[in-house]
Amino acid sequence: MSESLSIETIKFAHERIRDSIVKTPTLRSKTLSDMTGANIFLKFENLQFTAAYKERGALNALLNLSEEQLKRGVIAASAGNHAQGLSYHGTRLGAPVTIVMPKTTPAVKIMQTEAVGGKVVLFGEKYDDAYNHSRHLEKELGLIFIHPFDDPLVASGQGTVALEMLEAVPELDCFAVPIGGGGLLSGVGTAARAINPAMELIGVQSRLYPSMYAKIKGETLPCEGDTLAEGIAVKTPGEFTSKIIKKVADDIVLVKESELENAVSLLLQIEKTVVEGAGAAGLAAVLADPERYKGKNVGIILCGGNIDTRLLANVLLRDLARSGRLARLRLTLQDRPGALFKVMKLFDENNVNIIEIYHQRIFTTLPAKGLITDIECEARDSKQLERLVRALENSNYKVQRVQLHDG
Repeated sequence: MSESLSIETIKFAHERIRDSIVKTPTLRSKTLSDMTGANIFLKFENLQFTAAYKERGALNALLNLSEEQLKRGVIAASAGNHAQGLSYHGTRLGAPVTIVMPKTTPAVKIMQTEAVGGKVVLFGEKYDDAYNHSRHLEKELGLIFIHPFDDPLVASGQGTVALEMLEAVPELDCFAVPIGGGGLLSGVGTAARAINPAMELIGVQSRLYPSMYAKIKGETLPCEGDTLAEGIAVKTPGEFTSKIIKKVADDIVLVKESELENAVSLLLQIEKTVVEGAGAAGLAAVLADPERYKGKNVGIILCGGNIDTRLLANVLLRDLARSGRLARLRLTLQDRPGALFKVMKLFDENNVNIIEIYHQRIFTTLPAKGLITDIECEARDSKQLERLVRALENSNYKVQRVQLHDG
């Protein structure tokens, strides 16, 4: 089956799809390059119409169908970018598109899929439930199933990303590529290795969902949890893609949630571009281990930009907290007039802005005349915050900094 994915099938896919997708830019990031010591080249696949590279593979698979098959319609199980890419291009080509999603799918993803022409069927609580139901409907309704990743046609379409990057920057010698089911790395790895056999290929997974990592390395690891990178939160990697990745990947690395959050935040601040957690995984890997990539010309695919706005706001605020700009300080006070006023004077003297104050009198382990006060505040930088903490402690206040979870 591996012969059905090759540099020839990827080049053919590019010829077929190139006029119907956005040829997204590949740009060097001076700031990120300076930060990491590598030459960082970003491929802005978040600028596709549906804000993700998944359009490429979906369109290539659709263009392989006959007119009769297109009229019958296609089906897939997906709660993410494959759903939108398939719905958009399927509808554009005149094919009815059915997408089966778990009932737990956020409303915004359902609405986005329906907005580009897909008919959404909600079934089950998990992806596996939706997938099994989609295969049932495939047979019952005579539809054509298009897998989100475990398909040579889909992987060939995804590999066109590498063709465009290496055309724009022939000197690339390393790729850091997110892995969910493995379609992107299979395609990119096959293309890049054919063009430059010495190319270094690093796959990147969320530490909470190390499915391909475990499969390739022969380990048994848990795959669960609320990851920012839900686009690559795949419990069972593809059989076809696993074989390709085992052959082409030099290594697979795992990144923490805090590293993903930092990468998303940096891309917005530095590149002024919105990227979802999965799309930032490649950059997260480089930032987590800069020595490994130092001096190399590293290609990073910003593979998607579909992130909930409220979640993005949380990520940015948490990043400010990690940098010392925002903090929550927990103080133990005596419940008497003027106690809070004296604390406020110290904040004022240190020029630290108070955002919110939370008083807790009842549910504490303190005596009845004691209270706990949480103060959320904003400083210019971590040094200014440290000066405030020292001033509070010097005034005999017990101060505890509420820490973020950095799993």
